[in-house]
Amino acid sequence: MTPRVIFTLLLLVCFCESDDRLTPAKPLLPGDKLVSNNGIFALGFFSLDPENSTASNSYVGIWYHDIPERTYVWVANRDNPIKSGLSGKLVLTNTSDLVLSDSRGRVLWRTTNNITTGGDGAVALLLEAGNFVLQSRNFTQIWQSYDHPTDTILPSFKLWANYKTHTAVRIVAWKGPQDPSTGKFMLSRDPGTGLQILTLHGTSKYWRSGLWNGAEASDKNGFMWSQIVDDGETIYSAYNTGNSSARRSHWKLDYNGDLMLRIWSGHSWMPLFKRPDDGCRRYGTCGPFGYCDMFDKICRCLDGFQPADGFGASPSRGCVRKENLTCRGDHFLTLPEMKVPDKFVYVRNRSFEECTADCERDCSCTAYAYTNLSSIVATGGPSRCLIWTGDLVDSEKAGMLGGNLYIRLAGSPELSSAVNNTKSGVGVVFKIALPVIFVLLSLTCIYFVCICKPKGIQVYKETLKKPGLEHLSTSQEVWDQNLEFRSIRFEDIATATNSFHDTNILGKGGFGKVYKGTLEDGKQVAVKRLSKGSDQGIEHFRNEVVLIAKLQHKNLVRLLGCCIHEDEKLLIYEYLHNKSLDQFLFDVARKSILDWPKRFNIIKGVARGLLYLHQDSRTTIIHRDLKPSNILLDVEMNPKISDFGMARIFGGNEQQESTRRVVGTYGYMSPEYAMEGIFSVKSDTYSFGILLLEIAWNLWADGKVKDFVDPAVTESYSLDEVSKCIHVGLLCVQDSSGARPHMSSVVSMLDSEGMPRAAPRQPMYFAQINYETSDATEDLENSANGVSLTALEGR
Repeated sequence: MTPRVIFTLLLLVCFCESDDRLTPAKPLLPGDKLVSNNGIFALGFFSLDPENSTASNSYVGIWYHDIPERTYVWVANRDNPIKSGLSGKLVLTNTSDLVLSDSRGRVLWRTTNNITTGGDGAVALLLEAGNFVLQSRNFTQIWQSYDHPTDTILPSFKLWANYKTHTAVRIVAWKGPQDPSTGKFMLSRDPGTGLQILTLHGTSKYWRSGLWNGAEASDKNGFMWSQIVDDGETIYSAYNTGNSSARRSHWKLDYNGDLMLRIWSGHSWMPLFKRPDDGCRRYGTCGPFGYCDMFDKICRCLDGFQPADGFGASPSRGCVRKENLTCRGDHFLTLPEMKVPDKFVYVRNRSFEECTADCERDCSCTAYAYTNLSSIVATGGPSRCLIWTGDLVDSEKAGMLGGNLYIRLAGSPELSSAVNNTKSGVGVVFKIALPVIFVLLSLTCIYFVCICKPKGIQVYKETLKKPGLEHLSTSQEVWDQNLEFRSIRFEDIATATNSFHDTNILGKGGFGKVYKGTLEDGKQVAVKRLSKGSDQGIEHFRNEVVLIAKLQHKNLVRLLGCCIHEDEKLLIYEYLHNKSLDQFLFDVARKSILDWPKRFNIIKGVARGLLYLHQDSRTTIIHRDLKPSNILLDVEMNPKISDFGMARIFGGNEQQESTRRVVGTYGYMSPEYAMEGIFSVKSDTYSFGILLLEIAWNLWADGKVKDFVDPAVTESYSLDEVSKCIHVGLLCVQDSSGARPHMSSVVSMLDSEGMPRAAPRQPMYFAQINYETSDATEDLENSANGVSLTALEGR
């Protein structure tokens, strides 16, 4: 047999043994169903009157397979059902189309594609995320149900809009609770800007989300909201889940127009979010210059306005100005925590000052906002300037989810009173007193600049040199040098993190918690708050301050500043919107976001970052805790190594060091470090190798490289690059540190096609000393008692 025939037969054998796929030789008939590998979703024929299915219409759709309440998330032939008394058949044709027909041969639904595959090897798969995909024999995706949704948004679904062609993917509600045909409510991104989500009733706006800032967020139920991505033409966003139970969740546009986020509680569907719900959140309920108070659920007037009709009989008439505008004598009032109104003009390439100036000099400008869109992944960087030139419609007091709205009002009465006073006898006093006050204030400022600032620096340096902070490593000079970073006030950090509220927590580690914060200038940061009263926390703080403040590399996280306030020790870093690598690699719903080019770029970026630490920085630095959770990803999925709290500096000709206190994470520590406390640059090399490998030795030895590849990247990977990465990874995790390559060789092997690579030795089983610890990330105290044998395995 030819290799092609053998490959095809192997595929067919594999397909026949699985119940998550459809092939040309295996059609779907009534009573059959496909079940995703994780058992969460099923696809098959269904009737909405299961007790009398022969007398009712039937459909092909996807539903939750592992919960008792039948809940449908996708319907293929929603507007063309199989009529009662007839049966149906779903077939994958030899031209790689899915075709649904009834027993009379009438085609009710089909996919169409422009890819010629010949049919052999094509397969339709029900993925674990609930996406039904059709792919060719070379894993090219031909069609997917995610591109043709009905009324439900599942985790990892992309809600997109193309603001250049003014097109968008649409979610359309059912017509009724027992009728899946196209209903009257439709949800999509605003096709004009892509910046907000709209629900339409027919052609009229029914509800509007306002501008989401794209920030990631999470809650106790494990939901994670991804950033908005803007590629210069299309904007999309997706939501993901952080734990397995939250996978039984979805956004649903109900037949009555309500958008709900629902999670399966174990007994029923529990709504966590519902819009517009009761009250005044329907579009335009409060009329022009009125706003919905989300807490009291009533309409109110914006400051400077009064009800046009008393807000009693007809709140939709809105509000009118208390005083007419005069243009040059007007001022702008800041309204915080507001969902911005509709019908804005989105002005690109404007700073906050430019946005303000544009509105101030345009007498037709009624309001402006500089909404926080900084976490949108965009080409060229997004501007945030929004301008209104007419009535302000569909505003809402949104609490901490809102932002500042600047509205134009007539000249301030207080200002007018001050001007009048200058014309009276009191004005004479002001003319004399004001210069005196100005001089006194100037002298006071000079005093604080000249006297208090040096004192502040002195206090800061003394704080750093308290007992326990004076010895970083053998390289004492590193600690004594001047450090180039900001000292940020504790009050500013507390404000930025909403007083360290739990909703702002990004993660937790052995030495404290990390919070997301937004500084006064709108800059988003990550704040590491170290545990109080912990000697290890002090060492962690000292390491991070000294090391990162002097390290400059695009693949290392950037330290923006620090704060020491009483017993509080805080580190302020750049905020990276995609969080850490582990949240993609080990999450079924999110791993597909990392296609092979992104993964290969991450591998090479981490390698270059380690090379800088080991060789190109002024001193040799050993990280000692390299793992996916310490690899952060920026908006373009570029990696940055973080968490230097356990790092050590080597000075002079030092090559390795030993310690009685082993720190790090099991599975990523090299054998000599875990068992003997000996660490060197090759310890980091070993950890880097683990990042590349989630495999077993026999697969490599048998030449089955394809079996290594994560199914999430089968459509985008390069076999040569994957083989190279696995080869390099195996070289890095060899048991002997002397056999492992230096990171300079690793980078060369990854960058070069012709770089020779030695044959890796098979990893041995190794004895790993037991350590008593309550947390894998805590320090592990070396103990000589109780030796156990552990096999080296991937996670």
